[in-house]
Amino acid sequence: MTYCLAISVNKGLVFASDSRTNAGVDYVATYSKMHRYAWPDERVVVLLTAGSLATSQAVVNAINSDLEDPRAPFNLRKGKHLYDVASYIGALSQKEQQQHAPALEKSNASAEASFILGGQIAGKACEIYMIYPQGNYISASEDTPYLQIGENKYGKPILDRIITPHTSLEDAGRCAMVSLDSTVRSNISVGLPIELAIHTNNSIEAPWHSKYTAFSPMYKSMQKQWNEGLRQAFSGLPRFDWEKED
Repeated sequence: MTYCLAISVNKGLVFASDSRTNAGVDYVATYSKMHRYAWPDERVVVLLTAGSLATSQAVVNAINSDLEDPRAPFNLRKGKHLYDVASYIGALSQKEQQQHAPALEKSNASAEASFILGGQIAGKACEIYMIYPQGNYISASEDTPYLQIGENKYGKPILDRIITPHTSLEDAGRCAMVSLDSTVRSNISVGLPIELAIHTNNSIEAPWHSKYTAFSPMYKSMQKQWNEGLRQAFSGLPRFDWEKED
């Protein structure tokens, strides 16, 4: 399991992902779930993956292969709209799942993978899409300007309370980190390092990107201040009537 999210605000896009691919008593592995592509002045594309690592790796390999093959009927650079790219990735995912489904079913394993696709094509608006294992997809809305895949329940409350289309990119990035940190603390199947990427609206170039481990000063400071702030807020909650002095 893993946890990835994308946030869409007026000023641009924020992407965040953990790096846990497997977890157990005696085995933990990490693998980047964030794949970034940029062609300056043309388009920026970011892909986040969750679910079957074999399927998501095969899809990313197929994407890279199509980019290198001038005879490929479609690739990330050929879609006129980002939803064209979402359809393309959904089709690649379906193809890989169907190819390995019979063998996986015998061992009660799943080939399903989910993706978040986001970015901007020059002259068009920033967009984010969630691509389901079945190959179809949805986009974010003004009412819910974020998308999540993987182990999403622990990181959702802060997104609901903080994120609106008017949230600044910087605050959206901090919110994404707290959302990831909350999930890391509550679920062993989600783990560090955290990757964060920020794309500024109409800046058609490689997005700002950083990776945070448990020892990164910014991550440690954010984690400490958030924990302390929660304790202070909790201590300041109203008292029950029977706690008040006469």
